[in-house]
Amino acid sequence: MLDVIVAAEGEPDLVQISGGEPTIHPQFFEILEAARARPIRHLMVNTNGVRIAQEPEFVARLATFRPRFEIYLQFDALDDEALMELRGARLSGIRRRALEALEAAGISTTLVVTVKKGVNDEQIPDIVRHALEWRCVRGVTFQPVQDAGRNDDFDAKRHRITLTEIRRRIAESGVFALEDMIPLPCNPDQICIGYGLRNGREVAPVTAMLPRELFVAAAPNTVSFEAYPELKERIFQLLSLSTAQADTSEKLASLLCCLPEAAVPQEIGYEQTFRVVISQFLDRFNFDLGTVKRSCVHFVQPDGAIVPFDTFNLFYRPGAAGASVLAEAKIAGRHGERLA
Repeated sequence: MLDVIVAAEGEPDLVQISGGEPTIHPQFFEILEAARARPIRHLMVNTNGVRIAQEPEFVARLATFRPRFEIYLQFDALDDEALMELRGARLSGIRRRALEALEAAGISTTLVVTVKKGVNDEQIPDIVRHALEWRCVRGVTFQPVQDAGRNDDFDAKRHRITLTEIRRRIAESGVFALEDMIPLPCNPDQICIGYGLRNGREVAPVTAMLPRELFVAAAPNTVSFEAYPELKERIFQLLSLSTAQADTSEKLASLLCCLPEAAVPQEIGYEQTFRVVISQFLDRFNFDLGTVKRSCVHFVQPDGAIVPFDTFNLFYRPGAAGASVLAEAKIAGRHGERLA
């Protein structure tokens, strides 16, 4: 599977090891070593943090994969009440101890928050501020809850939350303003990102350093590159979904050097950057084929197939709600039939 990624991308910017819970796989470290042996620029592990919180030896071994290594830590809420609703367990202590271990080991970390309206959306500003209390945290990714067949008692009217609503909640944190969070060029309908330079708990949004002319009044928060050819390539590099990778600091320095009025620090390391990302995935309520074609995130299957994230959760993941629909479509296609 790793070879499939390398064959497709040459030198992949970012590969995330996910699951299930990947840290309990019996060959977990062999998988990490196999990934590190290939030309992958940045490696990330998606985890619930339980082993990190409970096993110091495990964390010490994780630290040997630095640099270009990051933990994508499940972090849905600050209190156990919301976590019971979302995960069915009181996990706030586990999350805190995991962060303490990652901080002590100096392992770069992204907090990832599944957002369900009426459950944890009011905590969004506090989570952003909380993230800045940890030197190891490089940013927070917010993912609106989706209905892909594994979401019991989901009520779209009560629980669904949009990218725009999350963006407004983030602005309440006082860290990023609305204008500091802009669409990701590869998939502007589904992904929004805000980037900043960090000094302790303070963040200076990069967007505020860009010339006002970069933004088109008729399409707020859309970057216009035509008037600034020097910035075009560098902004696209910065605002790619490889933004979790360790060379982000190089991209920021390169971008800032193009802006005569921006004060450029002597050095910009990964620890001096901070980001917020809103990544909205598709489900049966908002499925759109055009958006699927612009997907920035893909799963690699054991048979070598590369599947967009959205269609994987809907049609390919075991137990997915749309799996039977896909199977029927394939059968109909083989027999030249059309589904009613």
